[in-house]
Amino acid sequence: MAVVHIDNLTPGMVLSRNVCDRSGRMLLPAGAELTDKHFSIFRMWGVLEVEVAGDAIIDDDEATPPLSQEIDPALLAHARAEMERLFIYNDPEHPAIKELMRICTERRATRAA
Repeated sequence: MAVVHIDNLTPGMVLSRNVCDRSGRMLLPAGAELTDKHFSIFRMWGVLEVEVAGDAIIDDDEATPPLSQEIDPALLAHARAEMERLFIYNDPEHPAIKELMRICTERRATRAA
């Protein structure tokens, strides 16, 4: 049993625990085999990690999706500040918003590089 970030899931993995949204509504029961469609559903409902059965071995580097190592820290800080301004009316602690801000920050910094 391992907790796996949704970016590291692969079709065919089996859930070891029910997947629920923030309000506790069950999205997928334990024992379900994952498909690509499930990954889209998880993203829509703000689910960032799930528990899968077996020994899902994830390298430490892949445990959470890192921002590109090649991006200049100054560009990254500037992009993060810009995203905070754009997302000012959103809850930055909501899992979906947090993930969206992470992706947007990385893309913005990469384009500026």
